[in-house]
Amino acid sequence: MPVSDRRSLSIARVPLVEWYLRNRERSRRLFDLIDPEVYYTRPIALRNPIVFYEGHLPAFSIISFLKRGLGHPGVDERLEQLFARGIDPDSVDAAVPRSGASTVWPDRREVLAFGRAADEAILSALRDAAFVEDRPAMQHGEAIFTALEHEAMHQETLLYMWHRLPQEHKHKPVDLAYELGGAPAARRTVRIAGGTAALGATRGSIPFGWDNEFGPVRVDVPAFEIDVHNVTNAEYLEFVADGGYCRRDLWSAEDWDWRRGEALEHPIFWVRRDGEWYWHGMFEDLPLPAAWPVYVSQAEASAFARWRGRRLPSEPEFHRAAFGTPEGDDRPFPWGNEPPDATRGNVDFAQWEPVPAGSRPAGASAWGVHDLVGNGWEWTSTIFGPFDGFSPMASYPEYSADFFDGQHYVMKGASSATARELIRPTFRNWFRSNYPFVYATFRTVAAV
Repeated sequence: MPVSDRRSLSIARVPLVEWYLRNRERSRRLFDLIDPEVYYTRPIALRNPIVFYEGHLPAFSIISFLKRGLGHPGVDERLEQLFARGIDPDSVDAAVPRSGASTVWPDRREVLAFGRAADEAILSALRDAAFVEDRPAMQHGEAIFTALEHEAMHQETLLYMWHRLPQEHKHKPVDLAYELGGAPAARRTVRIAGGTAALGATRGSIPFGWDNEFGPVRVDVPAFEIDVHNVTNAEYLEFVADGGYCRRDLWSAEDWDWRRGEALEHPIFWVRRDGEWYWHGMFEDLPLPAAWPVYVSQAEASAFARWRGRRLPSEPEFHRAAFGTPEGDDRPFPWGNEPPDATRGNVDFAQWEPVPAGSRPAGASAWGVHDLVGNGWEWTSTIFGPFDGFSPMASYPEYSADFFDGQHYVMKGASSATARELIRPTFRNWFRSNYPFVYATFRTVAAV
């Protein structure tokens, strides 16, 4: 078919090139942050070794954009297959045979050369290739944005993996600084009036969305009460001191078995030495900042909520508190129409660690709820699943469908390591309830 007879996409190319280069530069800085001797280790036993991720980022962009989107050839078929896809096992035992434990991984010089070749091919295509919609993966430019957002998402994965590396194997920035805060914000709740939560989007109504974001759904949400702030380390410490990790009645059967199996007695972002609690930071341990939000798994968050006589919010309740208004309309961001920035939330790699809960008041929602975007993803009680009319995306058909298994929970919002391009009301993150490594916090709700 002649190009003149095909539906051409009108997409500004310069911003795409700039986004791609920004992604690649940030990824290089992240890999250069760690010592070479840990390159083949697995900081998290449930994940692939570090070498995989440096090859996976360019390999995925080749597969999703060049091959599926444009129908172009790849760069190195062997390495593209080796680095094609990550893993999501439910246990360390299941992870071992799938995590590259027996794989002979290439030398880093070969991985970097592969990345350079991929960059050259992808940048050439972004600048000069015909963007036409005759291939399913290029509808609305899907394959382009799939590659770009995928790398940004994995940069957050890299950071929470790096958090598990011994601190002596990371290069501490010379300008490292923290916002420790003093006493935590006072615990308050606010009543959210009953109304409608608008979940999902209509295809074509937003520049890009992952397949699980589509299928507009309007959910009637009864009135409820929600915490104004995320649960802080100080609040969670009360739960730990009260024996919350030893009370079987606060945990589901599955979560209790996991907690016992891991011998978990406190959040993994905490350490205890000489009778004192510390925050296990990326580069050093700090006396536990009372005002920071606690980072825990969904299982731990649920146990705390039961201890408090409350529960985690559902996905529709989160939407209502974050994007709804007392007037009945919806906002694109909790604070209004302005794009995210450092005054409204701890996002877009602004900090290596959390900041005190409530320290970005300009980001509060119409109801006065703080930090709904930034400073930590927020666990919900909603099982990850499709909206009505779900259709797998052609550029990455396994992205969501493989996780509609009843074992993953929706997270909303963003963390300090979430790129600004990913922040939108429809974006959905998800993890297993027993995954404690991600930068995730929570707040509680109750019926009124």
